[in-house]
Amino acid sequence: MNAPPAIRVMVIDDSSVVRQLMLQLLAQTADIRVIGTAPDPVFALRKMHQEWPDVILLDIEMPRMDGITFLRQIMATRPTPVIMCSARAGDSSQVAAEALAAGAVSVIARPQLGVREFLQEAVVELASAIRTAMQAGPGSRNGGVATPAPTRSVPQLSRLRPVKAASREILHDAGWTSGLQRYTADAVLNPPGPEDGYRPPTARIVAIGASTGGPQALERVLGRLDQRCPGIVVVQHMPQRFTRSFAERLHRLSGAEVKEAEHLDVILPGRVLIAPGGKHLVVRRDGLQYYVETLEGPLVSRHKPSVDVLFRSLAKAAGSNAVGIIMTGMGDDGARGMREMADCGAATYAQDEASSVVFGMPKEAIHMGGVGDVLPLDNISAVIEKYASRESQ
Repeated sequence: MNAPPAIRVMVIDDSSVVRQLMLQLLAQTADIRVIGTAPDPVFALRKMHQEWPDVILLDIEMPRMDGITFLRQIMATRPTPVIMCSARAGDSSQVAAEALAAGAVSVIARPQLGVREFLQEAVVELASAIRTAMQAGPGSRNGGVATPAPTRSVPQLSRLRPVKAASREILHDAGWTSGLQRYTADAVLNPPGPEDGYRPPTARIVAIGASTGGPQALERVLGRLDQRCPGIVVVQHMPQRFTRSFAERLHRLSGAEVKEAEHLDVILPGRVLIAPGGKHLVVRRDGLQYYVETLEGPLVSRHKPSVDVLFRSLAKAAGSNAVGIIMTGMGDDGARGMREMADCGAATYAQDEASSVVFGMPKEAIHMGGVGDVLPLDNISAVIEKYASRESQ
């Protein structure tokens, strides 16, 4: 079997030292190929039109055009996974948050001094970030066209039981690695359902999935809600360390309570729970109460947290009382889970192409047949409010 082609990377940085180091260090990685370097976006675009990269490594401060402006331009014209790598991108900096909101897949902060030593030590992390960014791309390796998986390729959630051989086969078929902890496999695969004798609560639960362009879209949607809204759970593809500050920002903008989800947090009207970066978010039910679990585990649909994991768990826990909304983003995470929600009687919506930064995730969910209605971004808040319980009015 032939090896897949190397990931094509464009390095855009005004430092000649950084560009040369990137070339040398990434040349040691067999599955990554630097196809070009440029000191600023204007030079980069000339080269990129000759051979478009799979992933862009982008500095922030550059002559003629800064990195954030270029990032927004790329996302508006030809969405491509972008990793911001800059001395200005500290973990808690406003610049890093702005880059993520504009569509960056991840942000790597490099020091002002000792750049050579830092990059030499961080080459493994950098290569890993490039591979992850490649998987988040709109078409990965198939020429820019996302190939939808067959309907039902993700197995149905099963009832609570020990992980026996059959369960391990299900995990393997779903793309899970074989070394999962038992509690993790149980938690993701086995939330209780109607066959366990439960009647679902009457309260509606809204699940939202988003990726590229999602931070800004979520600000607009949640910023219009108040404490009368139904309970909401959100997966926004975002690196670890940033989701807490993102949730805090949303809380300041919204009339609802918004917080980064913690293990066993209860889902309540007027509360929005944001999946923490690096962990899956699963909805469970105990009698008439919904709550969440935050779980370790492998990537699912190339992401952690995964929208598919959230949607599938809510389909099982809430059935026809669930509401699913899939918003702007690259790739197809959430498409299969939304189909399962629709099959369980849930109301399902997708953001329309005109208002999406990237129409990948909504498009795949529509293509897979799981979307009941397609809405512009500015109509989503009103739809969510429609599902508020009478008691909260």
